[in-house]
Amino acid sequence: MRIARFVQDSDPAFGVVDGDEGHEEIAVIKGDPFFSGVQLTGERHKLEDVRLLAPIIPRSKVVGIGKNYADHAAEMGGDVPPAPLMFLKPNTSVIGPNDPVVLPSFSDEVSYEAELAVVIGRICKDVPLDRVDEVIFGYTCANDLTARDAQRTDNQWARAKGFDTSCPLGPWIETELDTDDLAIRGYLNGQLVQDGNTSEMIWSVKELVSYVSQAFTLLPGDVILTGTPAGVGLISDGQRYEVDIEGIGRLLNTARS
Repeated sequence: MRIARFVQDSDPAFGVVDGDEGHEEIAVIKGDPFFSGVQLTGERHKLEDVRLLAPIIPRSKVVGIGKNYADHAAEMGGDVPPAPLMFLKPNTSVIGPNDPVVLPSFSDEVSYEAELAVVIGRICKDVPLDRVDEVIFGYTCANDLTARDAQRTDNQWARAKGFDTSCPLGPWIETELDTDDLAIRGYLNGQLVQDGNTSEMIWSVKELVSYVSQAFTLLPGDVILTGTPAGVGLISDGQRYEVDIEGIGRLLNTARS
């Protein structure tokens, strides 16, 4: 099931996206599916007639994972960390499909990172591996934009990873997905620059959710970014970056100064 968040007139709403590509419709959901479940109102819209928003604004946090692909760790000039490398992005960093990425004035080196994002569906802590599926609401595409120059100079990654608009999410949340073998691709102005697969992850989705939950109480709507494959590079004013994840869809954003 594909759960989208959208606006048609003025107020955001949730809906279920169905239909084949190019002919999708969105069936409106009553209330918030994270707390009320999926209750259809009977109202429907053509997908092209609404504006998609970020499918979720996290209630509390986005947790990022660094260097979860060996080839990406190598291209960044470092070794694979002995345990998942975690950082936080604020919910003010989140934007949706087609929203502009505003390049921060303090950086001349903003980089794209195509990633699979996990969306948490229930409050949880210290989740054992065999119960991780119970706490996941679904999955979406993410772009973990990073100010590389600030990342090099700052002792913490808060500014480099957490600036406004640094976390595009979308286009919707796919609730039923096997994440063990999914193609993850990234396109800069239509040119393929990242081409990886979740099978190449050092730590699997289940391992990451369990590990993160040992440090943080996870709330409904929290997001975990699972790392990026090799091929990261810089994005500049006017350039478009598209994240394409098998089984989910495509997320496109354009950079603006």
